[in-house]
Amino acid sequence: MMDVQTAEVLGMVSLPDFAAADLATSPADQRFNRAVTGVYEPGSTFKLLTTAMALELGTIQLHSGFDASRPIRVGRHEINDFRGKNRWLTVPEIIAYSSNLGTAHMAMTIGPQRHREFMGRFGNLQRLGVELPEAAVPLAPGRQNWRDLNTMTIGFGHGISVTPLHVVTSAAAIANGGIISERTSEQMRRLMRIAVTEGSARGAESPGYFIGGKTGTAQKTNERGQYMDNKRISAFVGAFPMNAPRYALYIMVDEPKPRADLGPFATAGVVAAPTARRILERTPPILGLVPETDRIPQIQASIALPLQPGRPQAARVQPAAAPQPRPQAQPRMSPPPGPAPQAFEPAQAPIRRTDAADGVAMPRLVLHGLPTEGGRAPR
Repeated sequence: MMDVQTAEVLGMVSLPDFAAADLATSPADQRFNRAVTGVYEPGSTFKLLTTAMALELGTIQLHSGFDASRPIRVGRHEINDFRGKNRWLTVPEIIAYSSNLGTAHMAMTIGPQRHREFMGRFGNLQRLGVELPEAAVPLAPGRQNWRDLNTMTIGFGHGISVTPLHVVTSAAAIANGGIISERTSEQMRRLMRIAVTEGSARGAESPGYFIGGKTGTAQKTNERGQYMDNKRISAFVGAFPMNAPRYALYIMVDEPKPRADLGPFATAGVVAAPTARRILERTPPILGLVPETDRIPQIQASIALPLQPGRPQAARVQPAAAPQPRPQAQPRMSPPPGPAPQAFEPAQAPIRRTDAADGVAMPRLVLHGLPTEGGRAPR
């Protein structure tokens, strides 16, 4: 858990744990700090970063959409959706339904060069400056090897491996303004909220806390870099409350197993999102943050976003004065077809941007008695 304004790490847990008194006899698995030493494919949690980049760079708008009705084929590779809608999707629908296809198309509006540069500004290509010596360096393609296919797959969190601390730091930067504009940050907070109210992260909802976030499920790789069947990472990253974010939260479950009472799946929406809700219901009161249950309709209305936002009305072109003494009236531009745009209310409170030189505040560890011994990042 991280303070989104100061990047203070308020709590960090890696299980299985070990007793400091038994350090010499503790198995390596217990001494491995998964929060900062383990590097994992972030899966769909990275769709938040891709969307933030595209909105910030102006390559998409909230009403934009992409074709998610057919697979994307690049050479021998094919990109598909898991339980996709098989139709054209708007940006809010891409986030809510976690579309790989829509995100891949969105990433290509940015292009490989700008995509890699933006990822670097988020801090996801370097070791984070946290006060733990075992913090790992992400595994990512080099500049010469970052091509179209890499941009498409990294756009939805595959083909790059980062630590959990990288993911939650990126989410904090998105929620608080970070390296992006206040307008983009506000749009992203609405998108993060819609993933909880309408999408795969419904299990994280806790009345009065207005959490927003994104689930992510990614297959694990073996020592040869090959994906393994039935071995996955299920994660949730989010921030709360979305009307005025205070804290960011990341939950990751390593190799979850299906439960008979929850069906055959062990995806993030089934595993990680409900865990985030249980933590959300217990830790904020310790931090002095109580749920605003008496204003739920008003606050929700202020951060709501329709799944299919209306296209903004085009500005009409005023007739230009012609050099002739009696100018002819010039034609006016008609607004494009589509429903009227929804009016967006500003968030309840302004969000302060970070002041770090690179735009993203580096994590500041505020831990009390937690173990910091870890192993090596997987090769």
